[in-house]
Amino acid sequence: MTELYKLSIQEAGAMLRARQISSVELTRAHLDRIRTVDDKVKAFTLVTDDLAMRQAHEADRHFANGDTVSALMGIPMAIKDVICTKGITTTCGSNMLKGFRPPFDATVMERLNAAGAVMLGKTNMDEFAMGSSTEHSAFFPTHNPWDLQRIPGGSSGGSAAAVAAGMAMGALGSDTGGSIRQPAALCNVVGLKPTYGRVSRYGLVAFASSLDQIGPFARSARDAALILQAIAGPDLRDSTNSPQGVPDYVARLNGDIKGLRIGVPEEYWEQGTQPGVEKVVREDIAKLREMGAEVGEVSLPHTKYGVPVYYIIAPAEASANLARYDGVKYGYSYRDTSDMWEALEKTRQYGFGPEVKRRIMLGTYALSSGYNDKYYKQAEMVRSLITEDFTRAFEKFDVLISPASPSVAFKLGEISDPYEMYMQDVLTIPANLAGTCGVSIPGGFSQGLPVGLQLLGNFFAEDTILRVADAFERVTDYHTRWPG
Repeated sequence: MTELYKLSIQEAGAMLRARQISSVELTRAHLDRIRTVDDKVKAFTLVTDDLAMRQAHEADRHFANGDTVSALMGIPMAIKDVICTKGITTTCGSNMLKGFRPPFDATVMERLNAAGAVMLGKTNMDEFAMGSSTEHSAFFPTHNPWDLQRIPGGSSGGSAAAVAAGMAMGALGSDTGGSIRQPAALCNVVGLKPTYGRVSRYGLVAFASSLDQIGPFARSARDAALILQAIAGPDLRDSTNSPQGVPDYVARLNGDIKGLRIGVPEEYWEQGTQPGVEKVVREDIAKLREMGAEVGEVSLPHTKYGVPVYYIIAPAEASANLARYDGVKYGYSYRDTSDMWEALEKTRQYGFGPEVKRRIMLGTYALSSGYNDKYYKQAEMVRSLITEDFTRAFEKFDVLISPASPSVAFKLGEISDPYEMYMQDVLTIPANLAGTCGVSIPGGFSQGLPVGLQLLGNFFAEDTILRVADAFERVTDYHTRWPG
C-alpha cells in the first residue's frame, strides 16, 4: 500500500469516507513524516501536534456518524505563518512578532476549520512575505526537498516545501508578487494565486494590501481546486473581497481543452529565462497544442515595467502597513530606555530584518513629499497600462502561458544582490499588478530540478486555468514524481 503521506487529497478523502483509513492514522503519518524529514527541510516554524490530533479525532467522529462536512474533512494541512490563527503563534517570519498569538482566526482559517481540515502547523516564510527564497526568515532558511543545498522559492517557501516533501497534503500561502507560484514552480507542486478579491484577506497580515492574495498549494490541480472551493467566497469583513458566488471548480475539470485559446506572451521570453527552462516550457506548449488547444502569440508590451512598478507600489504600501509595529500594543518592544522616541527607533531597528528595512525605506522615499507624484502616482498609472494589456489579451485568448520562474532553484546564499533577487519574480509580478489569477503547475525538469508551467487567467477565471492544469496532468506524470 502507498505510504499515507503520498496520497492525494482526493484519494485520501475517498478512503476516509469509505472508512478504509482514519484521519487519526493519516494525521499521525504526516506528523511522523515531519519528524523524519523536517530537520533537513526546515519547512515549519511551529508543529501543532496536539491540535492536529484533536481535529483528527473530531473528523473521525463525524465519519463514524456519516455526516461528512466537506472534501477536506480529516485532511492534514499546513498554514503559512502570515495567516492569523487564534491563540496559535503567527510570526510572519519576523522577530517583531516572535511569540505573537492573534486573538482571532483569519477568514480562511474559519473556513478550513468549518470544513473539518486538520492543521499540522505554521510554515516558514521570508519575513513579512518580502523575499523570493525563504532565506529572509528571521529564524532559519528553508531548504528545497529536491536539493537541500538550494532554496525552495519564496516567500511561501515553507508551504511549498512541506507539500513537496509529503509533510502536508495541502497548504495555504500568500502571493503578493509571485510568492505562491514561484516556490510552487521550484518545488514541483501546484500553487494557485486567485483573482484579487476571490479569497478574503481578513486575518492575512498585510504586506501590500492592493496586491496580497491567499491561495492553495497542493500536489495536483484537482486538490488545489478542492482547497480553493473551501476558502473562496464573499466576506463582509474584507472590503476588497468580491461578492461573486463561487463555482464548483472540481465539476469543471473535464480533461477537455479542445478549441481553448492559449496565448504565449512574447515578452515573457525576454526576461533572462534559462535555456533549460525555456526548452521545457516550449515542449509543454507543444503538448497542449497536441491536446487540441489553439496556440498563438500575444504581446503584453508593458511587461518590462512590471518589476520597477512593483518595487515602488509594494514597498510604499509596506511602509504604511508596517508603521503599526511600534512596540506599543503588540509584538517586540524595546524597553531599555525611558525615552519614547528611542524606544520606537530601537524597536524597529531590532525587530525588523534587513530586507524589510530596505523595502520600508524604499516605500517611505517613494511616498515622501516631492516624490509621491514622481514615483508612486506614476507607478499607479503604468500599473493601469499593464492591466489594460491583460484585458486586451483576454479578449483574444482564454489562457496565457509562460514559465513561472526564469530559473530553476538556485543555491542557498548564491544571490546576494537585491536587484537580482527581485528579478526572480519578473514573470509572476504582472498578474498581481493586474489582479488576475494564475497557477504554476509541474511542467518538467531541467538539470534534474523542477520547472514550473505558469497558466494565467482572466479575472475570476480560476476554473479555466484549473481545467487546463488538470488536463495537462492527465497526459504527463511530472506532478507524481517525488524528491529523493
